[in-house]
Amino acid sequence: MSGRQLLNRRRFLARGSLLCSALALGSCEDFTENPAVLQVLDVAESLNHKLHRLLLPPTALAREYSEADISAAFRANGSTDPEDEEYRALARDGFRDWRLEFGGLVRRAASYSLEDLRRLPPRTQITRHDCVEGWSCIGKWKGVPLATLIDDVGLKPEARYIAFYCADTLGTSFDASQYYESIGLDDARHPQTILAYDMNDAPLKIAYGAPLRLRLERQLGYKMAKYIMRIEAVASLSAIQGGRGGYWEDRGYEWYAGI
Repeated sequence: MSGRQLLNRRRFLARGSLLCSALALGSCEDFTENPAVLQVLDVAESLNHKLHRLLLPPTALAREYSEADISAAFRANGSTDPEDEEYRALARDGFRDWRLEFGGLVRRAASYSLEDLRRLPPRTQITRHDCVEGWSCIGKWKGVPLATLIDDVGLKPEARYIAFYCADTLGTSFDASQYYESIGLDDARHPQTILAYDMNDAPLKIAYGAPLRLRLERQLGYKMAKYIMRIEAVASLSAIQGGRGGYWEDRGYEWYAGI
C-alpha cells in the first residue's frame, strides 16, 4: 500500500469516526435515553472498528512530525485542574509521593513511583492530538511504553482490556464521576501507546494531565486518559462502571474512536 493510499484511507476512516462522534454528540441526552439509537451507534462503531482492523495493521504508526511542526499553543482537552483533595496534595508536593497502581487480571500487581517510570526505557514522539470537538494540535511527548508495564506485571490469559482510573471528576452533582477509560490489548501494546510524563521537553503540567497521561495516537483525544492513578487489566467492558468502557462511552460516545 502506498503512503498516499494509506493517508487517503486514514482520512476516510477519520471522517467516518468523526461522523459517528458527531451523531453521538448531537442532542446527547436524547441519544443516551434512547436504546434504539444506542443500538444503531453500537453497530456503526463495530463496523468502524472492523474497518480499521481490515485496512490498518495493528502496528501501523500514526504520522510523526518534526520539531518545527509543534503547535505554539496546545489546547488542553477535558479536565484542566482536578479538585480531588488527594490529587491536590500530591500536586503541591511535586507528585513526589504519587504512585501508579497496576492490578486486576495480572500475575504480579505492581506500584510505580514517577521516578520508577522515568528509569524505564522511554519513547519520544511528536504527534497530532485530534479532539472530538474538531480541533487539532501537535505536541512532543515522552514516556514509558504501556507495553513495558504490561510485560512487567504479566497479564492473565483472560485479560482483554486495559482500564485507566483517574483523579479528575466530570459531570454534575447528579452523575459526577472520576474519569475512567479503557482500550483493547492491540492498542495497549501499540508502539506509540505511551504513558507520558513529559510534554515539549518539560514535565507534564497539570492542565495536560500531570503527572501521567495516556498517549494513544490513533484514537480521538478523549481516549487519552489524564491524571492516571490506577490501571487494571479486565476481561470485559462490563466490569467498568456503566459497562461501555469509559466515562464518555457510558454517555453515548463510541468506545474505539479510531482515526
